[in-house]
Amino acid sequence: MDSGTIDVQSRQRAEALGRANRVRQARAELKRRIADGDVSAAEVILFHPWEVGSMPVADVLMSQRHWGDLRCRRLLVSEGLQESKPIGSMTERQRVALASRLGPATRSERTCPHGRGAGVPG
Repeated sequence: MDSGTIDVQSRQRAEALGRANRVRQARAELKRRIADGDVSAAEVILFHPWEVGSMPVADVLMSQRHWGDLRCRRLLVSEGLQESKPIGSMTERQRVALASRLGPATRSERTCPHGRGAGVPG
């Protein structure tokens, strides 16, 4: 190998590490926002921003307050989904079904009185 090949490989490796770091940081921020209630897990699953395409659905669900392994597993089993299923590989039907089981999306909560989504009885 000549030094040109090594330089290209080093540059490619550095770029890949940089991309991976940006994805990790974006996912960590998104998980914090879910935990804080700024964004709902249902919204993330429905609209799946770029950083969650390869993220396992269980990671998003367990970012919610009061959600652990057991609660997550029960929901996913009832929907016929694996915990490791990447959000980006879910079908539209799977996304809609799972999001509907999670409750109203954040956007609905902000526009409805008492924090309830449209059509949710009080």
